[in-house]
Amino acid sequence: MAEQKDRAADMAGRPAGGTGGGEGVRQEEQDGLAERAGGGGVNNAEAAEAKAERLDGGVNGAEEPEVPADHASDASGDRAGLQAELADSAGEGMRAVSEADAIGGELAALLNEEGTGVSLLVPMTIADVCLKATAMLRERGIAEPRSNAELLLLHVLELERAELLRDWREPFPPQRYRRWRELLARKAAGEPVQYLIGEQWFYGMPFAVTPAVLIPRPETELLVEAVLEAADRLWPEAAGAADAVPAARLGGKLADAGPGGAGGEARNGGLDAAAEDGGAPGGYGSGVAGPQLDAAAKGGAAVPTVVDVGTGSGAIGVTLAALRPRWRVCASDLSPDALAVARANAARHGAAARMTFVQGDLLGPFAQPRPGIGVDAAGGVAGLRIDVLVSNPPYIPAGDIAGLQPEVRDHEPRLALDGGDDGLTPYRRMAEQLMQLSALPRIVGFELGIGQAEAVADLLRGIGAWREIRIIPDYAGIDRHVLAIE
Repeated sequence: MAEQKDRAADMAGRPAGGTGGGEGVRQEEQDGLAERAGGGGVNNAEAAEAKAERLDGGVNGAEEPEVPADHASDASGDRAGLQAELADSAGEGMRAVSEADAIGGELAALLNEEGTGVSLLVPMTIADVCLKATAMLRERGIAEPRSNAELLLLHVLELERAELLRDWREPFPPQRYRRWRELLARKAAGEPVQYLIGEQWFYGMPFAVTPAVLIPRPETELLVEAVLEAADRLWPEAAGAADAVPAARLGGKLADAGPGGAGGEARNGGLDAAAEDGGAPGGYGSGVAGPQLDAAAKGGAAVPTVVDVGTGSGAIGVTLAALRPRWRVCASDLSPDALAVARANAARHGAAARMTFVQGDLLGPFAQPRPGIGVDAAGGVAGLRIDVLVSNPPYIPAGDIAGLQPEVRDHEPRLALDGGDDGLTPYRRMAEQLMQLSALPRIVGFELGIGQAEAVADLLRGIGAWREIRIIPDYAGIDRHVLAIE
């Protein structure tokens, strides 16, 4: 037992990236499991046998004193009863050993089947499990193995990060091992952790994600910030929730607030559902343009109408609607499955009643109807006046997709990745479609790929409708966004 305690202490103290192991260590852990699972059965059996030996030595190995005849039968009966009791005790101990062996074999088979490449035997602390998973993911070539392991742990154990730190040295719950093993194996095979846990945080808010949508990236938050800043200058009266921006970036969900904007809970970090302004009547949010959008189409609106083209999970559109409750936001996508995810995220953040969702290709649904020319006007938004156009369209050159990271190439939707031969096809098409709108947007914001910024900026300069066109770098210094402002 001292050896097992030393081994447990060694496991608890190992740093990330060096869990050690080998087949010998795994076998020792399995042997230790059998003893622990048996509840001390080995010790019970040994103790019983030792006790029997001591009694036998006392009864058979020493000269017995004379016993009166009337007590002889009683002594003989007591001895027989005691030996029977000892036999029962020894039998229980041996049965416990057998049960421990069986349990250990079942656990080993359960936790090692399908070859996770790591031994996860009970009992282990949460820290042990995390460090072993990190080492295994690193061996499989998975990027950011520790972060992936921790995200899976938070999901499987249903803990917040602070709770994970609190319970770091607690035993890993055995009933969660099957689910943990399944998700770890999928992660080791290259599946994005965001799809495994069904969630990605964006701009301080959790967004549901599925394989139908691109996983939101941190650099896209910079596009949201740029649009908020530019629009607040053009429509200051509609920026009633401006104080919610820094609160949202602190993490958590948006707070419930009245028509005036974000409430006190948001400023204090107790973030919950998005601010509601009562919503618009007439089915707004159901995919049909409501009265507010109709009024905006006539021009002169005191609040902007914002269109998020290629919304995917709704990360951009829902975030803008949640942070600016007075804005009118429409989100479009070619994929009906993506729109379903975006709708769910809008509802999650209290913005569904103030948004409309349209299925269609790029700006096609919003083109001004012209005699003799058909318009893709799903959702009743044909001819809608768009004040702010924002889009993160597919921009990966088709020939580069094969060289992407396997997590992206093999799991994220190609529809959200493929930007044509040079990655610029969606931008060229939207530049042409802009001329078909009822009016040019006062703000246009695009996200783009590496080396595409100048080409997209030139497309917008060629239209000649905006006084300022600037390029915004991302966190790595790569020119990632183009913003055109009236």
